[in-house]
Amino acid sequence: MSTYSVIKGTHKLTRGLCVFITRSFSSMSNRRPKVYVTRRVPPDGLEILRPHCEITQWDSEKPVPRAELIRQIAGKDALFCLLTDKIDGEVLNAAGPQLKCIGTMSVGYDHIDMTECRERNIPVGFTPDVLTNATAELTVGLLLATSRRLIEASQSVREGGWGTWDPCWMLGHGLDGSTVGVVGLGRIGMAVARRLAPFGVKRFLYSGHSPKNEANEIGAEFVDFDDLLSNSDFVLGCCALTKENQGLFDKDAFSKMKSNAIFVNTSRGGLVNQTDLYQALVNHQIAAAGLDVTSPEPLPTDSPLLTLKNCVILPHIGSATEMARGAMSALTGRNILSFLRGEEMPCRIK
Repeated sequence: MSTYSVIKGTHKLTRGLCVFITRSFSSMSNRRPKVYVTRRVPPDGLEILRPHCEITQWDSEKPVPRAELIRQIAGKDALFCLLTDKIDGEVLNAAGPQLKCIGTMSVGYDHIDMTECRERNIPVGFTPDVLTNATAELTVGLLLATSRRLIEASQSVREGGWGTWDPCWMLGHGLDGSTVGVVGLGRIGMAVARRLAPFGVKRFLYSGHSPKNEANEIGAEFVDFDDLLSNSDFVLGCCALTKENQGLFDKDAFSKMKSNAIFVNTSRGGLVNQTDLYQALVNHQIAAAGLDVTSPEPLPTDSPLLTLKNCVILPHIGSATEMARGAMSALTGRNILSFLRGEEMPCRIK
């Protein structure tokens, strides 16, 4: 055999080996990432993920049981979760080192142990902005329902309590000429204020860590929390829940509010000490309250708050429009897929 033939044969063997190795690495790199979805969600996010990922889903309207979450998360590359899922060290340990990222279909992320995630270098995506308008609309609606006693009045009609027209019956509190205090003038707080301004609100106050330039748009004044409580006819809880403001609205806070004040909370139930709120309503320290969030959720049916006519409680439906929930699902899907592709998440918690 000639030297040329040997070299040629060796070249073919080497080329074949290279092709085999290349295809093997290609096969490994093309493995479809595994994503666990903890609930039945609007299809928008799944449609984004499905062409590229292997999806396992808890297909129910009820939250996934914790034992099932811990069992299913093992070996997954990404987690698509909701605010009803407690994601802590135990869950992350069960997932193992393969877990690369988390996407939560929510703006709040107090259900996720961010310290654990940072220590493990696991980025977390969330869904701000896309639910702002829906939540702002609901906040205004809840404020009006509470202040104008709409639920109470409707129930009176059903129970036969509607008699002749009475100039002193079902009197509520209007927005015209009022002072509205917003605790947390972020995206949602600003969106609420913009919607309330045309109702004739005379003055907007807000409290928080620091003044905001965007407050100038509505002429809102930056004041400390106590001044906001004592001067507002309507007090709106619009801030994120943190360890520092847990139970912020307590006996002391309600005692500083006007006796005709209306309190509305559409952010997180943990902001409110509900026992203190009940006492403030029963003792007429404040006029009424409207809640879209409670602690716990769902609120037990034997909660004393449910016995009060001057307390309107909704089942956490602030973002419950088809458009908003679809957009939340889609953004969660994009957050996860982007990171798995080695790209920046569109909305990552810093």
